[in-house]
Amino acid sequence: MTQNLRRPPRALQDPYPVSRAKPTVSTSADLLTTSRINRFHLRAQSGSVSGSESGSVSDLRPANNLWPDALNRQFSADDMCRAQQEIQQWDGYAATSLESLSQVAATAGVRQLWYKDESTRFGLGSFKALGGAYAVMHYLADLLSEQTGTAISMASVRAGEHKAALSSVTVTSATDGNHGRSVAWGARMAGVNCTIFIHRDVSSAREQAMASLGATVVRIDGDYDESVHHCAAVAKENNWQVISDTSYEGYRDIPRQVMAGYTVMVDEILNQTDELPTHVFIQAGVGGLAASIAAAFWQRTGHDCPAFIVVESDYADCLHQSFIQGKPVDVKIQQETMMAGLSCGEVSLLAFDILSSCVRASVTIDDTAVPDAMRMMAMGQACNKKLEAGECAVPGIIALLGVSHNAEYRAQLGLTDESRVLVFGCEGATDPDLYHAIVGDIS
Repeated sequence: MTQNLRRPPRALQDPYPVSRAKPTVSTSADLLTTSRINRFHLRAQSGSVSGSESGSVSDLRPANNLWPDALNRQFSADDMCRAQQEIQQWDGYAATSLESLSQVAATAGVRQLWYKDESTRFGLGSFKALGGAYAVMHYLADLLSEQTGTAISMASVRAGEHKAALSSVTVTSATDGNHGRSVAWGARMAGVNCTIFIHRDVSSAREQAMASLGATVVRIDGDYDESVHHCAAVAKENNWQVISDTSYEGYRDIPRQVMAGYTVMVDEILNQTDELPTHVFIQAGVGGLAASIAAAFWQRTGHDCPAFIVVESDYADCLHQSFIQGKPVDVKIQQETMMAGLSCGEVSLLAFDILSSCVRASVTIDDTAVPDAMRMMAMGQACNKKLEAGECAVPGIIALLGVSHNAEYRAQLGLTDESRVLVFGCEGATDPDLYHAIVGDIS
């Protein structure tokens, strides 16, 4: 079921101006010419600086080799472990693949480039399947345990054993598409009501994907951040429970559980390779994905923790600006990026607490290279295997290539021909029509 508030969505046939030109790129060498870094900020261990040279990855790692107690109190190792153990028991669970993008690595001048391919995750097409659904289960198990005075397991909630007791519960969230789909999936498994708020630029295909899972979908006339505020207000009026992937004052526990779900990816990666990455280029919207990945690596690998580089859109660089100013900063979205999941102007406070303690550099990119990167992946020119990479799956690749042919940036990040880089292909074709419009006919 869907509802529209005030005005209809933007026409699907021309979702973003950049997609009108059919991309012709086919190799990573071609992609190198369109990959550029528009803003670069290097942060020191104490405070932040721009323009200084590092030359050593050890200088870019967290100053504290061990996961700090202060952060563990906000996002604990137990939170991560509990989520990993629960999700790995779900029907249909399988570790997603860790691909070696050998051609891109050669072009970037690094020894290894791993790509965590989330396009097949639970049939929902993105890493978000790990977070929203898990947070729904966690919240409902806690709610029932409190109401009954008996410990209720997430497994029993997931199995639908408490549908009668939960029939009056409604969970809700605001989304660009993928998180809402995960929340709707979790609600359907548990047998609770679900209302999802989307903003004016969410595509109809993503809207219908959530509705097909039984959610009521409400479109507002505003951007993502406005949909978050609208969702919170409606939830308060109706006594609904918000299941959000962004945290704000007075609201941290559920985003913490969403982030805990995402750490499954790091657990899988550590079991998929005998070598650790030296660098992680991680895309960010509100920062939840980036923070969960950084926290899990820091907690599990200690002094061998990689250097973290956050990648954002030029149009939505709230973390980049927050790092520069040393505090959470909101930015107004003036133009939507085609990387829809990155179009966020307000930082998650929990994510910022973590990232400000460990991220050593942030960069921004524009949309120019996104279609080219998607097509390269689809044509099998990244690793001799065709990979389905959505718009938000390629920022890490673009940023690595942008940094790799800039001698100053490369030196500051300690990138060498021995570097081992990890990026996250966080989604597949979650909007198939848009994906094929961008990628074109690759047969």
